[in-house]
Parts: sequence; structure tokens; C-alpha cells
Amino acid sequence: MLCTLKSFALEGINGYPVEIEVFAQSGIPSFDIVGLAGSSIKESRDRVRAAIKNSSYEFVPRKITVNLAPADTKKEGSMFDLPIAVGFLVSTEQIPQKNCEDYIFLGELSLDGSLRRVNGMMPIIISALQKGYKKFIIPKGNMVEASYIKGIEVYAFENLIDAVNFLLGIYPAQKIEHKEYLSSQGIERYGVDISEIKGQALAKRAMEIAVSGAHNILMAGSPGTGKTMLAKCVPTIMPPMTFEEAIEVTKIHSVAGVLDPEDGIVKKRPFRSPHHTASLFSLTGGGIKSSPGEVSLAHNGVLFLDEMPEYARHTLETLRQPLEDGVITVTRVARTVEYPAHFMLVASMNPCPCGYYGSKNKICSCTPRDIKRYMSKLSGPLLDRIDIFVTVDDIEFKEFRGKRAEEDSATVRERVVKAREIQRKRFEGEGIFTNSQMNNAQIRRYCKIDKESEILLENAFNRQKLSPRATTRILKTARTIADLQGKDDIEINDLAEAIQFKTIDKKDMGYGL
Repeated sequence: MLCTLKSFALEGINGYPVEIEVFAQSGIPSFDIVGLAGSSIKESRDRVRAAIKNSSYEFVPRKITVNLAPADTKKEGSMFDLPIAVGFLVSTEQIPQKNCEDYIFLGELSLDGSLRRVNGMMPIIISALQKGYKKFIIPKGNMVEASYIKGIEVYAFENLIDAVNFLLGIYPAQKIEHKEYLSSQGIERYGVDISEIKGQALAKRAMEIAVSGAHNILMAGSPGTGKTMLAKCVPTIMPPMTFEEAIEVTKIHSVAGVLDPEDGIVKKRPFRSPHHTASLFSLTGGGIKSSPGEVSLAHNGVLFLDEMPEYARHTLETLRQPLEDGVITVTRVARTVEYPAHFMLVASMNPCPCGYYGSKNKICSCTPRDIKRYMSKLSGPLLDRIDIFVTVDDIEFKEFRGKRAEEDSATVRERVVKAREIQRKRFEGEGIFTNSQMNNAQIRRYCKIDKESEILLENAFNRQKLSPRATTRILKTARTIADLQGKDDIEINDLAEAIQFKTIDKKDMGYGL
């Protein structure tokens, strides 16, 4: 008997329908899976056979052929175990075919018949819903993840027995309840606060501007001045994620297999900090399954590169596409996948190999040649894509141990949220949300400056040998500075501060040698 069930596979963070055709006929007993099935799917033969037997169902010795259609696309993963097992039971007339026609089946089977959670459940369900499918049978481990999606009917089971009994009408399972997402529920889960950083008023100001407009920022300073602590505080002053942002992040984390199954949704903005020895694939994504990398896992959050010049130059250069376009294209022999990668880059570096060039307290032991070699790891095109440069200076003991109260993250975040709200209203209907995303036409429309400011910008352009890209980024930053003060127009002081943050620190970071 031929049985056809519906399931879904993943391509990037999008799902596409897969028909599971199971045909059991008389002949020499065998179990073949066709349709460009990967090794993990072909191994499901043994998992399905054991799960059916250990669930007390009859594994009838037949010539069994399983086809995964469309047959011209490569399929990976263990999510087809459940539909293959159910398809076998239908084809051997242990479950009526009509009872299974309305459902999408997803799930990995253990040898004892229990159902294990699978990666990518949320993007699969969302894709299926967009194509008109509304009923799903999934593992209980994916229940919370699926509960945040409206308009679907999901039944979650612990094992194959419960799923089959439900299809037979013996087990009256209830569909899982829908959960509402609260945008504020991830705010207090960071464990750090910007008030814990003493002094560093200029660096904090730069960070506030960067977060308000989602600008990329590079901090330079001697070891121990607080660069890493400042970076870790960035998510604490970012606005809480909207439901749409949380869904985008969750889809990526679900595909990558790093989603917390108890939360079911990413509730706080990602903060990814790959080590400087990270490989190219781990940063950009790739591998056999073309999995998302760190730049995608940081989507709608922060990618922190500590000691940026220590990363391999060819690895850093791969950041140029996502920093410019907000996406990363992962190309392999068998497939090309595009992942979202709209993140805020926060980077830190020492001013030289020993770390003390320009320090007030310690003497640098590096030669000019050493410093130039160190700085050459950061290319001009990459630095052009960074909007704000800031030096994090040493602080005095009295300032470090002083009792003067510092602004906390909640206070700074209030100002950031107001600035972001101004930008949201400004760009409503234009497909962008922050100043850093503006294209040239939008810059001309929203970043108009007076004649005096135009002269200042021209002087900076000529004196600092700025590129057109760097100049447009100065205008974007100036727009954010004006937004923080609630101004309709960019004033000369706003532009001057933006120019300072874009250019003043290049010499301090070794470029003046």
C-alpha cells in the first residue's frame, strides 16, 4: 500500500514542503530511502525499525521504499523519523490514511520510541503557516518554541505510542496553548550594568550614540581600561526586542541548535563574542548543512570582537558584506544560503602590540614598524564601515574608587528608546528602522545641513582624506546625535561631534607614525 504524508525541510531559515511517500509491498524484505536523503536520514531506517518494535507495533517484513519529494533537493536532519514511522504504519494498514492527511509531521525518534526535539522548528512552522498548513504533530521538546506562533493547531507528544494513539482517536490530546511575548521580559537578564563602570564619560557617550543609531564602534585603549566591560554593557542599554525581532533571532538560533528549549524564544538581544582564533566558517557560517555563523547568531544584537587586530585578516574581511548589507551569503558546492546578519559591531583593540602606546602611565616598548604591522591587519575598507572610533583612557585611582554615582543602564536606555522611536516614525514604511541603515537617497532627505556645517564637513573631508562612505557615515551619526536631543535638524555641534568620533582617534591608534 502507498502512503503519502506531509513534512517540511529547511533551506537556510526558510522551510519548504516535503512529501514522505512510503510504499510497502511483498518481496524480499528491505528498507530503502530515496530522494537525495543525507546520511542522517538514511540512518533513520534503523531508528524507525527499533522505535516501531519497541512501541509494540508490528514491523511487517516487506519491501519498503521511502521517497522524499521533491527528489532533486538535498535533505538533511533527523526530523523525518516520525513521518517515516507513521507512513510505514499507514502503508501496513495499522493506521488509517485519512486520519493523517491534515497534519505536518516532524520529529526524531529514539530507539525506544520516544520523540526527541529537532532544530529549526520555529522557522519550519512559520514557513508552513505561510503556505497554508495549520496542523502539526511535533515532539514535546519543541512545544514551547511552537507556542509563540498564532493561528496554528499543534499537538506535542513524548513518544510514538502517544502520537499513534492520537491519530487512532484513542488518546484525546489537547493542542498546545498560545503564549504571548512580552518585550520587556529579557531586559533584566544580563547580569551587568553600565553604572558599574567608573568614569569613561567620553566612551559612554560614544556607546550611547552608537546604540541609539545602531552604529558600529571601535574602542582603543590600554589593557584594563574597561573596553570589554563597556562592550558587555551594550545590550543593557539597547531597546527591548519587539516580537518581530525576537522571531527573527529565534529562527536563526533554532536552526543553529542553540535555542534554549525551556524559553522557546530568544528574550534578550544576542551578544556574541567569538574568540580571535575562530575559523572563517564559525564566523560566517557554513559546513555540510550551511549552518548560520556568529554574524547571523548576532542578528538584532551585538557582535563583539575583542582585540580585533588579533583576528585573521581574511576572516575580518568577510565582515564587509554583512556590515554593508545586513545579510551574509554562505556558498558551498551543493547550495547557497542567505542568512540575516544585521548586527551592531562592537570592537576593541590595544593601540599597539604591547598595549601601551599613548598611555599616561606606562611606556610603550613597540617600534613604529611593530605598530604599523599591527594596525595593518585592519584594512581601510573595513575601518570605513565603522562609524565611531573612541579612545578609552586610563583613569585616576580617586575616580576608580570614588563614590560618585554613575548613570545606570535603565536611565541611558530611556534616552536610547526615545531616539529609536524618533527613527522608527521617520522611516515608517521605508523598510528600515535606524539611522545606520539609511541609503544615499534617505541621507539626502533626512541629513540636510546648513552652509556653515557644509564647510565644516568639507574641511574634514579634505583634511582627513575621508572616503565618500566615511563621509556619509558621519552624516548618519550626526543625525543620531540630533535625535538624542530631539532636534528636527542637524546642527553644527552635532556634525562636529560626529566628525570627532569618526576621525580623531585614528592617529591615537598608530596611524600617525
